[in-house]
Amino acid sequence: MKLILTREVAGLGAAGDVVTVKDGFARNFLLPRGNAIAWSLGGEKQIQSIRRARSAREIRDIDHAKEIKAKLESSAVTAKVKVGAKGVLFGSVTDKDVAAAIKNAVAIDIDRHSIKTKGHIKKIGNHEVKVSLGHNVVATVTVSVVAQ
Repeated sequence: MKLILTREVAGLGAAGDVVTVKDGFARNFLLPRGNAIAWSLGGEKQIQSIRRARSAREIRDIDHAKEIKAKLESSAVTAKVKVGAKGVLFGSVTDKDVAAAIKNAVAIDIDRHSIKTKGHIKKIGNHEVKVSLGHNVVATVTVSVVAQ
């Protein structure tokens, strides 16, 4: 089956690549998770927009990754969440919430899949989060979780 990848898949390709995979892999893994869409002639326009978006947020080289790492580690990242009467969070702080907090603090788009936390963040306070920037560069960001 011929597909267009919408995000990077390890061992297969990057966003915007056209790949041919077995039908079962496409039906059971790639398509349900939103990692790919079916290829069509009209999909060529989508490929161009996916590639433009990827190049806009892509880290160009190791120097650029180190520059972003320095910016992330020196900035104060705050995630505002709803909290109950006893200071307990409603739910938890997800990778998506951390990516949004980083974008608000530093104005850099970070893919939520590159953010690694030590379990779920369910308490108010400071938490260490690892952000993989590619080129074997990992930034350690302190996220302050505060009541809204």
